[in-house]
Amino acid sequence: MEKILTITVPSYNVEKFLEKTLDSFLAEEVLGELEVLIVDDGSKDRTAQIGKKYEEKYPGTFRVISKENGGHGSTINRGIREARGKYFKVVDGDDWVDTDGLAELIRRLRTCEADYVFTNYYEVNDGTGELHAVTFPGIRTEEVIPFASLTGETRISMHALVLKTSILKENRIRLDEHCFYVDVEYILYPVPYLKTAVYFDIFVYMYRLAQATQSVSMAGYQKHIQNHIDVILHVLDYINEYKKQPDCDEIKVGYMSHRIAEMTRDQVDIFTSFPLSDKSIRRRFQKFDAAVKEKSPSVYEKSGEYSGMLRLLRKTGFRFYVPIVKLSKMRNGETKTEN
Repeated sequence: MEKILTITVPSYNVEKFLEKTLDSFLAEEVLGELEVLIVDDGSKDRTAQIGKKYEEKYPGTFRVISKENGGHGSTINRGIREARGKYFKVVDGDDWVDTDGLAELIRRLRTCEADYVFTNYYEVNDGTGELHAVTFPGIRTEEVIPFASLTGETRISMHALVLKTSILKENRIRLDEHCFYVDVEYILYPVPYLKTAVYFDIFVYMYRLAQATQSVSMAGYQKHIQNHIDVILHVLDYINEYKKQPDCDEIKVGYMSHRIAEMTRDQVDIFTSFPLSDKSIRRRFQKFDAAVKEKSPSVYEKSGEYSGMLRLLRKTGFRFYVPIVKLSKMRNGETKTEN
């Protein structure tokens, strides 16, 4: 049977969660049209063994791919290379899907030809179980539309996204390896090649929040600060290369630039989360800001629009770093004083 959807499951030491993840894919009526690639990224626990149980029980659907550790991007790169489905989705090994929602998605994908498909999802508080619905109001549902019509303020995350596999394969989409925060690369690198999109008003992804070890916690951002910087600068290079192409679409350039300007604003928050007395962080901040300005004056300008503190730091040449950051935090209700 033709595989309609490939789900790649990046899996590193997820034995605690993986059975719940894999069980959620067991929609019997569409199982033959689903391919699940459990990409074991050099796990030290029972991740691979758990995956093998599903491979043995459902050999036409589940497959374990064990490899040396290479990071989240490497697992997605491998999934793209191995995928046989018409469409491609990523579900992390500590998240899961709504089984009925997945079945409905596959039914709709049977007759879908859009390059870019997105759905609703839930953010799930890992401590309380509370659900927060993420939807896309204002966008026409069930109707194939030009991708360019999404390039306003709509911010579509990886959890919502389903991409046509041929887009990824034919254009050799490849993410950074041994690096955190490559989700934005996965979201933006296909953009130059996308023509059509469709929004299905169904809930599929269940995104687990509030784990203390998550890379998207502030502690995680501090630990992996250079990865966050690298991804921003690499995407800026990618945008600059795209701008050189004769078929470059300025609307798509604007869409990608807008997203990286947001990520640059987030980088400001990461820098200023460190102790204000750390002069090495200040120097890294200035170096990063200069690199953004050199690579993309438009992203540099847009990121300043998002952050009054950043505008003031630039205006003063970072000379009054400590009082400016303290003042900004006080205005934002952060009363804790750092030295």
